[in-house]
Amino acid sequence: QAQLVESGGGLVQAGDSLRLSCTASARTYGAYHGWFRQAPGKEREFVAAITWSGSDGDYADSVKGRFTISRSSTKDTIYLQMNSLTPDDTAVYYCAAKLAGRSRSPNDWNYWGQGTRVTVSS
Repeated sequence: QAQLVESGGGLVQAGDSLRLSCTASARTYGAYHGWFRQAPGKEREFVAAITWSGSDGDYADSVKGRFTISRSSTKDTIYLQMNSLTPDDTAVYYCAAKLAGRSRSPNDWNYWGQGTRVTVSS
């Protein structure tokens, strides 16, 4: 059973918006959830993360002010609202869960989704 399932990726134009969703299984309840991305030929990088309560978000400098991470009232869905997209945002976006503590390093996270592709054309 997949612990995290992403959806919402697609092909958009520069300046457009897109919202990604991540449905989390019960196994990741209480966890710190986040989004990472990996562009072709590049390492996976941190994008944003949110506490279980939803009250505290953390953002990479490259997306601060453009992306917003949030959590549903039932806490089992994590969203990434992406505005003012640029071609540099093109990547496969992954949802992840960290069972204890916070980190921006991909190696520290416990569960990963299969990824959803976002392509931004110029």
